[in-house]
Amino acid sequence: MKTIRLTHPHPYVLEDFSPMVMALGYFDGVHRGHQKVIQTAIKLAGEKNMKSAVMTFDPHPSVVLGKQASKMHYITPLHVKEQIMMEMGVDLLFIVEFTKEFASLLPQQFVDNYIIGLNVHHVVAGFDFTYGKLGKGTMETMPFHSRNQFTQTVVEKQTDHDRKISSTLIRKVLQSGDVAYAKHLLGRPHETTGTVVHGDKRGRTIGFPTANIDVKNEYFIPPTGVYAVTVEVEGERYEGVCNIGYKPTFHQEKKVLPSVEVHIFHFDQQIYGKTVTIKWHKRIRSEQKFESVQALINQIEQDKRSAEQFFEENKD
Repeated sequence: MKTIRLTHPHPYVLEDFSPMVMALGYFDGVHRGHQKVIQTAIKLAGEKNMKSAVMTFDPHPSVVLGKQASKMHYITPLHVKEQIMMEMGVDLLFIVEFTKEFASLLPQQFVDNYIIGLNVHHVVAGFDFTYGKLGKGTMETMPFHSRNQFTQTVVEKQTDHDRKISSTLIRKVLQSGDVAYAKHLLGRPHETTGTVVHGDKRGRTIGFPTANIDVKNEYFIPPTGVYAVTVEVEGERYEGVCNIGYKPTFHQEKKVLPSVEVHIFHFDQQIYGKTVTIKWHKRIRSEQKFESVQALINQIEQDKRSAEQFFEENKD
């Protein structure tokens, strides 16, 4: 897959590209609804003997347009999105820098410069995709703005139990801690990446050594609690149990940010400074304060058994 970054005004002309079928969208999460759009574009590209392409935008429009704090937490940060697109078999990924100047383009200007001008012969997008200033362009206006230079396919709403599969729904689900349902909506486990850092090393003193993960700010992290997770370390996959929280049994004062600690099963390596990816499979329980260290140890034993049982019953 080739990745092309575009900043308005971009320098490309129609002759720079062979004919392509392009999927349009922001695609945070690349969830099952997004996958339907992208897979449709790939399928049509094959039928038309053209290149398959995806156009996405960075950063999120709400950051630039002032509806969101400057630091947004993504379900799939850009590099994760890029990796998923590549695994899906996309030929070309266009990443458009979303600026106020770009946002001010009229719908016809967007179509002229970013669809017709890039030699796109067919567009695929979800039913609710909008484009141009104030989102005035819709899939209903697309045929008019196409100037008869390309055709389009509108992918209907994808639902689960009558609820629209959307990034908004997945955020709400993750905020509730229901990572198992998020996995269902995404078509894969939600993941976060971070660096192993030194913690207070209390876990090893009670028989449960943990990797303390400094998760990158851009990721959307589930709420406090205990989770069954898998951890990817240097290309290897391990099962484990993760605690997100403030460790109330040991700390009277609540820290500003919760810690993310993973007890990795059957693992005895020094991985300080290593980058690891956590994949979230199931929430086991909420965080709680224990009256004694022994009560905590007993609970961790139970959490570990719960996670091991989950993975035994849910072999990939």
